[in-house]
Amino acid sequence: MLREPKTFEAAITATDFSSEDYCGTSYAAKVLGLSVATVQSLVEKGEIEAWKTLGGHRRISLHSLNAYLTKYSPQLSRADLHPKHRLRVLVVEDDEAARDLYRCHFDEWDLPVDCTWMSSALDALMDIASMRPDLLIADLSMPGVDGIEMLRTIKRNQHLADMQIVVISGMAVEAIAARGGLPPQARLVQKPVNFDWLQGYVTALVMANAKWR
Repeated sequence: MLREPKTFEAAITATDFSSEDYCGTSYAAKVLGLSVATVQSLVEKGEIEAWKTLGGHRRISLHSLNAYLTKYSPQLSRADLHPKHRLRVLVVEDDEAARDLYRCHFDEWDLPVDCTWMSSALDALMDIASMRPDLLIADLSMPGVDGIEMLRTIKRNQHLADMQIVVISGMAVEAIAARGGLPPQARLVQKPVNFDWLQGYVTALVMANAKWR
């Protein structure tokens, strides 16, 4: 089934998240606990509703995804996908070695967080409205996307207004300012990443999350 694709901005600034909303294959795979290839197989078999945009990107119906969970894994109902007292973290980093380093540190910290790892900023843009993370950690320089404009677009979504952002960059502060600067809520961390600072920051968010939810 071919539908008129939503633009990146439309995908993350929608005022509601109805059954017609969608996610990407990577996010669907995480929710189901399956590989991307298995999710693609389920789509081809018609067990999960999906379509391709004119650009060739596969989009999966959130309603269909939830229906599949209800049918085959009722213990993973939508209400339980993101336990209230666990911090939802999205890490967007195109460098595999850097992603592995983040994953290693998060594992060592053993904090109550649910991490999603994405290598594509484009996929992150398409899925972030569905995921609604509490914290976004993103490299400012990634292929195919202007990182500064991406952050501005994300922050225009009222449903993501409370999301915290940590921006990782090797770019000079003056160079970032010359391009219009970061959103006010974003915290800039220069490379190499100070993981002691990041641990303290994430721990503080975990404590605040448990207190106010």
